[in-house]
Amino acid sequence: MNVDVRCITEGNAEGELLVSTEPIGFYGAVDIDTGEFIEEGHELEGENISEKILVFPKGKGSTVGSYVLYGLAKKGNAPAAIVNQETETIVATGCILGEIPCVDGFDIPLSRLENGTDVHVDADRGKVEIRGV
Repeated sequence: MNVDVRCITEGNAEGELLVSTEPIGFYGAVDIDTGEFIEEGHELEGENISEKILVFPKGKGSTVGSYVLYGLAKKGNAPAAIVNQETETIVATGCILGEIPCVDGFDIPLSRLENGTDVHVDADRGKVEIRGV
C-alpha cells in the first residue's frame, strides 16, 4: 500500500512499523539512553522506538519533547522516521533538530496497521510504502 503524505523533514528510512493510536508527548515518555517507551499506561509502554518507523496521530505536551527527540537522535536511539496524521510544532522541531525524516497527512486509520510490518518512508517524495498490506 502506498500513501501520499506531506514532507516535514527530508530523508528516507526503512524499518518495522511501531504504531500508537494515542498521541505521544516525548518528555517523560521515552528514555533517551535506551529508546524505551516508559510512560506508564501508554499503549507503547515497554516498547523500544529505536530504528522503528514510529506512527502516531500527533504529539502532545511540553516543548521539551523537541529536545528529547534531538537527544534520542544524538544517542542513536531515535526512530528511523516519524509518520503522523498531523505533525504539530513540538514533533516537527524535534525532527528538524535530530534530522529524523518526518511526514504527516497520513490518512490511513491507525487501527488498521500492524506492528512489525515492513515500511519505507520517502519524505523527500512524500510517500509511505507499507509492504505486505
